[in-house]
Amino acid sequence: MNTPAIKDLLYKMADDQLILGHRNSEWTGFGPVLEEDIAFSSMAQDKIGQSQALYQLLHELGEAEPDTIAFTRNAEQFHNCQLTELPIGEYDFSLIRHFLFDHAELIRFEMLANSRYEPLAQLARKIKGEIKYHVMHANTWIKQLGNANEESISRLQNSLEYALPYALGIFEEGAHEEALQSEGIFPGEKAVMEEWKKRISERIEQTALRLPDFSQLQPVYGGRKGQHSEHLQPLLDEMSEVFRIDPTAEW
Repeated sequence: MNTPAIKDLLYKMADDQLILGHRNSEWTGFGPVLEEDIAFSSMAQDKIGQSQALYQLLHELGEAEPDTIAFTRNAEQFHNCQLTELPIGEYDFSLIRHFLFDHAELIRFEMLANSRYEPLAQLARKIKGEIKYHVMHANTWIKQLGNANEESISRLQNSLEYALPYALGIFEEGAHEEALQSEGIFPGEKAVMEEWKKRISERIEQTALRLPDFSQLQPVYGGRKGQHSEHLQPLLDEMSEVFRIDPTAEW
């Protein structure tokens, strides 16, 4: 078992879920309609719970306790893609981010359900069921608003074009990519990305939206290597406030 490779994979997955979970939680009390207020809050709770389960796997591999991992690192120690740390903006951006990210996550966990690293495979089989419903939610609203009126289509199109370069950063390859594939732990980021392009293209084709030419996009990389936007550290400071006051608090 290639422990460094597995840790690298777990860290980026867990950090993605934690950061986006906290971002999505910022819609609590501010959703455009009550239904979406509740939906984003529920999905945020799922993601934070998923991050805790992934941090627990890291703890079993010798890393610190989940709370310590989550709340005591600085921005440069996080491995989340930059897409997850961007402010929630208007609802159109958060919906597009939700659509792009959760499609990628569902594919990732579907693949990891067959991982030769059994603890991760078992967790993936559980988590993919939760993310399936997140994807269904995203698809429903993308189709509805992507065919609604000129304003909704225009706003979603602008957010799609803005978010896509960041979304490509989800698939930034790490130093252990070859080892993960050769040992049957994970099929690799390219495999996830190709399936992701296919699935989101099929959904976008059902709307009045237009998917930009991927070959013309410049991916926003760096997050997997601790290079982040100016938005991450303030979020971490806010997230860790309670833990700094009372390290015994449970989440």
